[in-house]
Amino acid sequence: MNWQEVCADPHLQDLPYRIELNERGQILMSPVRLYHSAFQGKIIKYLNQLVAEGEASPEFAIATEKGTKVADVVWCSDALWQQIKHEAESPVAPEICVEVLSSGNTEEEMQEKRRLYFAHGAEEVWMCSKDGAMHFFVPEGEMALSRRVSAFPKYISV
Repeated sequence: MNWQEVCADPHLQDLPYRIELNERGQILMSPVRLYHSAFQGKIIKYLNQLVAEGEASPEFAIATEKGTKVADVVWCSDALWQQIKHEAESPVAPEICVEVLSSGNTEEEMQEKRRLYFAHGAEEVWMCSKDGAMHFFVPEGEMALSRRVSAFPKYISV
């Protein structure tokens, strides 16, 4: 199965799960809790308030060699958005990719997602812990603050 087929399948349209594909085209589904959605909303709100150009979006599909990964939130520059806005899944990662962690996520899974996002062009990957602590990564490692959005809080509450 490919991402276009997943998007077109009417049986998958209203599932209360987050869907991704692995490298074999198999669907991976993860249920999300309410706090997960609330953190996504807060992150999007902060990004749109703190960055004048570009746009923050939820549930953003990114094509990788390990299948389609869906970042919980992304920030995409206007220039990049104009290049990819009509795609079913983005062939490149937006400048900022954010994952909101849940109890089902492993450290290995999150390291792999960071690696994939960076390999596909992300400048930063952020992780939001279950308690709202923000962790900012660049390809070289973790940073105290975001380089792109230095005013983004290190902790958010929902």
